Amino acid sequence: MSDTPAAPAKSKKLIIIVAALALLLVAGGAAAWLLLAKRHGGDEEEAPAHAAQAAPSKTPPTFLPMENMVVNLADPGGDRFAQVGITLELADAKTAELIKTYMPSIRSAVLLLVSQRGTDELLTRDGKEKLAVDIRREVSRPLGFTVPKPRKRPVKREPDDDDEDDAPPRARVDNNPVRQVLFSNFIIQ
Repeated sequence: MSDTPAAPAKSKKLIIIVAALALLLVAGGAAAWLLLAKRHGGDEEEAPAHAAQAAPSKTPPTFLPMENMVVNLADPGGDRFAQVGITLELADAKTAELIKTYMPSIRSAVLLLVSQRGTDELLTRDGKEKLAVDIRREVSRPLGFTVPKPRKRPVKREPDDDDEDDAPPRARVDNNPVRQVLFSNFIIQ
């Protein structure tokens, strides 16, 4: 009968040891998780700042200014002209060097584009934006890229039951290294 009282004492010691080991295991796991979380960006408040630093952002653009151009406009009488300064936003310096190679033909194409426009068209924002798209097309042509013509903005109409079947337009992928045309000077006289 001496075995009976010793058994509950041994089982109590065993339970205490198992509980202590489980507690150590949980504490060790939590400590390891905290160390790894700090190493990979800290807590949630610090994560966006760290992610912005760690994630490589797109390379900064290269800007290539063109010489100012003075062009006669296509107005009746031919007495109006425009002075236009253009800066090209390019994907990288390699593209800038390539464009410099084609610069005489690019300048000629841009001069022809501007000379086909009238004062009324170039005084509006839409006219300048359309000219910028056309210039981008002419700059991209020697590089082997095409610039799609912009889609016309859809005319707003009254919603009806047929609109549920209309699919939204797909976004176009633009891998053209000529990102955009910026006007640094635009004077019409």
